[in-house]
Amino acid sequence: MTIHPGLKRTLRERRELCEQRMANWALGELFAYGSLLKEGYHVRLSGQDVERGTFSHRHSVLHDQEVDKKTYVPLNHLFPSQAPFTVCNSSLSEFAVMGFELGYSLTNPNALVLWEAQFGDFNNNAQCVVDQFISSGQQKWVRQSGLVLLLPHGYEGMGPEHSSARVERFLQMSNDDENHVPVFSDQFVMQQLHETNWIVANCTTPANFFHILRRQILLPFRKPVSYW
Repeated sequence: MTIHPGLKRTLRERRELCEQRMANWALGELFAYGSLLKEGYHVRLSGQDVERGTFSHRHSVLHDQEVDKKTYVPLNHLFPSQAPFTVCNSSLSEFAVMGFELGYSLTNPNALVLWEAQFGDFNNNAQCVVDQFISSGQQKWVRQSGLVLLLPHGYEGMGPEHSSARVERFLQMSNDDENHVPVFSDQFVMQQLHETNWIVANCTTPANFFHILRRQILLPFRKPVSYW
């Protein structure tokens, strides 16, 4: 298979990082997917440009430069008895696609289901899904979802509708009680995760990202995550 010369450089850099026992953001994400696939958990990723990644960082699907429409998905060829890795570029309809992925996560809670916004974080086009079904899903509908919303571009601007994912709006929809002072105990962290309506996360290292993705599956319950 003949891949693009620029992509060869990217893959070579990834191999060098692995040899140095280091990881960048893309590797941290892929390590999480690969480890879950090995353990038998289906990973499903959708969005308008998720195969390449909105930062051109993921490259989860390799395209042959000499044979038309010939592709290769490395994460589907890691282990003999692994779970499937599904990655698919979606149509330009955030409302429809996010809603579909939410339904998929409800139907299959043992799969890691992720939706990634295109450059500009157009989550406003799916705001109804966020407000009515994700942030309030457990309280209103008595259903738990482990859907992960990847929103990496919220404040980059570039146009009137290219900064629509506002972290402060997601924080305002969190069910925090400012009048309640929690009692810190050995069970505090797990209890906090269990009682919140969703998790708003901003990771500072690739290791944080790796663990928060794995935690979505390994927790004994399900909570939506919006990752910034």
